[in-house]
Amino acid sequence: MASNKPIPCGPCQEGKVKTKADIWCNNCDEGLCSTCSSHHKRSRGTRNHKTIDIKSYKQSIPVIKTECDKHGQQLNLYCPSHLMPCCDECISTSHSKCTGIKSLASVVEITKIEESTQSIERQIDSIKHFLEKLIEDKSINIRRGEQENKNIQKLIINIRKKINNHLINLEKKFCSEADAILNQENSKATDFMTEIKGKQRKLQEMKDHLHTVISNDSKLQSFLGVHQIEQQVHQCQRHVEDLESDDRAKEFDVKMKQNDEIEVIQSKLESLENLGEIMVVKTDMDWNKDTSVRRKAQVESQEQSNINNMTMNIETNIEINIKMLISDMICLMDGRFIVVERESEVNLLTSNGKLEKQVRISGKAISVTQINQNTIAITYPYEKAIKIFNMDNKTVTKVITLDKACYGLSFSNNSLVVGLSSAEIRIIDLEGNTLKSIQVQSESELCNLVYCNDRVIYSDYNGNAVYCVDGSGKQLWQYKQDLKGPEGLCTYTYGNIIVADSFSDSLKVISKDGQNSKVLLISKKKGLKNPQCICFKHNESSGYICDRYGKYLAKFNLSSG
Repeated sequence: MASNKPIPCGPCQEGKVKTKADIWCNNCDEGLCSTCSSHHKRSRGTRNHKTIDIKSYKQSIPVIKTECDKHGQQLNLYCPSHLMPCCDECISTSHSKCTGIKSLASVVEITKIEESTQSIERQIDSIKHFLEKLIEDKSINIRRGEQENKNIQKLIINIRKKINNHLINLEKKFCSEADAILNQENSKATDFMTEIKGKQRKLQEMKDHLHTVISNDSKLQSFLGVHQIEQQVHQCQRHVEDLESDDRAKEFDVKMKQNDEIEVIQSKLESLENLGEIMVVKTDMDWNKDTSVRRKAQVESQEQSNINNMTMNIETNIEINIKMLISDMICLMDGRFIVVERESEVNLLTSNGKLEKQVRISGKAISVTQINQNTIAITYPYEKAIKIFNMDNKTVTKVITLDKACYGLSFSNNSLVVGLSSAEIRIIDLEGNTLKSIQVQSESELCNLVYCNDRVIYSDYNGNAVYCVDGSGKQLWQYKQDLKGPEGLCTYTYGNIIVADSFSDSLKVISKDGQNSKVLLISKKKGLKNPQCICFKHNESSGYICDRYGKYLAKFNLSSG
């Protein structure tokens, strides 16, 4: 695309003169006015340069800045953990816990631009193919979704039909049973009435016979006749009295005793708001390797760190004699240390391990992280608070209150990551606003974690495991092999994780993908039992290990081979 802005003459601009260019030199990669072009053509060093009319020149790419967009400073450093160039301010604010920082010039020196260009072209083709496949798959996905919707509707209709058919069958069966019972009772009642009517006829006969008997001339015969009839009446009287206890004499009603489950079912049906839940189930697509998108660094061979080549050497042990259970340790940007006694004091040590002072902050501290050159943040679980402390002013400048007890703490990309009770990792800004909340797996309180490259790595002491989750909360990997009480951890160049495995008395490195590991050091052989914390010096591959009870600091050097 041709530039709308006039291109200045390069030589004139160097002389602080603004002149419009008429010619473009491809060799010099700058514009020339008519005067400078004349000198350019006559000069021995430039007379053979290829030039074109400025109207034919097209700026194919925008001017590439060498200054940081955020801070306006020169880009002079390179962070291999984030694969990006940085300025000094970037390093101090956003990459304070990153290790292996290099000068940008040294990275540029070993970079093969032509190979990187070819690699990028292949990536572009791969991405284009990936997007084409994605569109195709999504179109198929839409059609499949429409068919699945029709299937759901058919399923609901079938469910309703099955329920209706079952109710109809129950109705027929019940009505048939009711008819049979009624017919049975009607038959009993009819037989009973027939029997009663027979008694009535017999009584009438006795009454008629009584009048015949008393009309006899013989008084004896009259007496005997009346006596016989009286005996028959007494029998009828007893029969009537017996009818009081005869079920046949009782009135009957045909009623329905409802199944108790019907009310339960009716209640459930009335409270039933829907027949189910329509869900969208997300399934990871099985991408072909040729179409997958991967971010690659431009550094020659990407300097992929092979953990098998990594070695750790102890230079010296520094006796600090805090003699308290230690929960966290960091190396500050100025070379001093912060060592936190578990649920107790926060100690500031000089670069040679001497106690400089105790940071006077009330409360029982657990974890610490550095925000910038002068500021640290500390968790206080019993207060459910994070306190921001200014090292220069020696004052708490802000208190971030939380709704849960807080333990482990890490800072990156202007955000704090804090481990909370109930196995929650929360990402918050420096004002305390929640950016993300992640529910994770852990048998222990989340006392040790690191936030790097939008990943959170944390150790589970009781579960003998190290886990890695991304910013969405998805567990990327878990590592449990040969761990015995993993405690402090930190990231090394290219994202590998160094773990202080307390009860195996060792330091181990786990690869960035969580697939491999290596024992870097058996600490007890170096006089350091139960390693608790590990940290790197700012922008260096050396650092310090602290034991569980704060007796020693072991200074180490780490080499990638």
